[in-house]
Amino acid sequence: MTGSWITGWITRGAIVALGVLLAWGVPSVSVRASPADDLPVLGDVSSSIVSPEMEAAIGEDFMRQIRAGLPTRSDPLIVHWTEQLLYELAAASDLRRVDLNLVLIDSGAINAFAAPGGIVGINYGTFAEAPTVHEFSAILAHELAHLSQRHFARGLEEQRKATLPFLAALLASAAIMAAGGGDAGMAALAGTQALAQQNQLRYSRSREREADRLGIETMVRAGMDPWAMAGMFERMTDVYRFSRRPPEFLLTHPVTESRIADARSQASAYPRRPHPDSVEFQLARARVRLHLADTPAAAAERFRAELEDGRSTNPEAPRYGLAISLLALGRVDEAERVLAPLLEAEHPRLFYTLAQAEVMLGRDETGKAIALLERELRFTPEALPLRRAYADALGRAGRHGAAQKVLEELATDRPSDASVWYALAETAGLAGDIIAVHRARAEYFQLHGNLQNALQHLQYALQLVENDYPMTARLNQRMQDIREMRQRAAS
Repeated sequence: MTGSWITGWITRGAIVALGVLLAWGVPSVSVRASPADDLPVLGDVSSSIVSPEMEAAIGEDFMRQIRAGLPTRSDPLIVHWTEQLLYELAAASDLRRVDLNLVLIDSGAINAFAAPGGIVGINYGTFAEAPTVHEFSAILAHELAHLSQRHFARGLEEQRKATLPFLAALLASAAIMAAGGGDAGMAALAGTQALAQQNQLRYSRSREREADRLGIETMVRAGMDPWAMAGMFERMTDVYRFSRRPPEFLLTHPVTESRIADARSQASAYPRRPHPDSVEFQLARARVRLHLADTPAAAAERFRAELEDGRSTNPEAPRYGLAISLLALGRVDEAERVLAPLLEAEHPRLFYTLAQAEVMLGRDETGKAIALLERELRFTPEALPLRRAYADALGRAGRHGAAQKVLEELATDRPSDASVWYALAETAGLAGDIIAVHRARAEYFQLHGNLQNALQHLQYALQLVENDYPMTARLNQRMQDIREMRQRAAS
């Protein structure tokens, strides 16, 4: 019942604006569930319209459309750090099932969204514009509140006469605002709003305030600064007060003076005290700023200026930013000198260790890089960035079979990570394992919604199998799974 509803609506370069739909027509919610409570919520009639299983199916399909139509990023360090923060906040929220799917959108605009099935999307620009981890977390906590209150499903319950295909199409229409599209983007939003009004789906500002309220409670329980919610809203409205086009977040989550006042009022119930910033957030932010810069040279110049003027609240961040900018420029020796003070700690941060491995690889010292990464993996064997870096180092050393094994284990642990399947297909090809190449490409294509290509690669793999019944059975079963996905998408 999903799939084709959304196909064709999302275009490359779009900025996802799902907050619009999640807030439309949502009834008041008085039932609150403990994070650990997994019992049914009495009176949650929305489950009779959209079950959690159906939400998950809608979410899976929407993720395929996101991957197919939007530029996404898969920097392992940023993904790893953001997932850790997201799950920390989720544990302090009212989410009953903490099963989240993070997607990072490669756009400098400020935006974030939540969608059915536990999807949380964040634009790269949100990292760049949030000055502290607390203001960044305020946006994530707000989106988690949309999920915990099942705003999508409850909106459907309020609109009993609307069909699911219509509402899924409405979900898709909320995603067509083009990055920097100006009037075209505004027209898309206006068209979506007009369609909503026609079908009695009124934008509910009260639901946004509810998400603010629950988000602030989540932040308090997670040890974050409750004043950061109002602070982030004020910052965005002040920066864009005289701009012709406000940030996407303000279009999809309109901020009024009364809403800011409500956030301040709620925060005032808690003692105002210093909340230290996160160095790791600033390091992740430095990586984002490098990516969004016009050139690595421009980023290096900016980080050098910040490091020399001494005004940065986290001096490690501009030093790290300068080091990775120099690495991007191929200036390995200079990068090593800049990085050296950050490696003096007994246990350097993961960001620094991986930069050190990049220095070694830049000097063709692959053996040293592999030894460094193997040592770190003994302490944190599940860390995504270390495993990806280790596979890359093994590949650089020509040990493609070993790199393939690392990536296969990672794909088992993260089956929805398209970047892992892409790397696995490339590595398996270098290792000469053509069956594995086709299997990995099949998974990559199905995650991007190209089910026909996925089936074709599974068929190629099946034709290469000789006297291996278990492999034949696995391939046939996967082909059946994907045929069922295609059938659901067409229905």
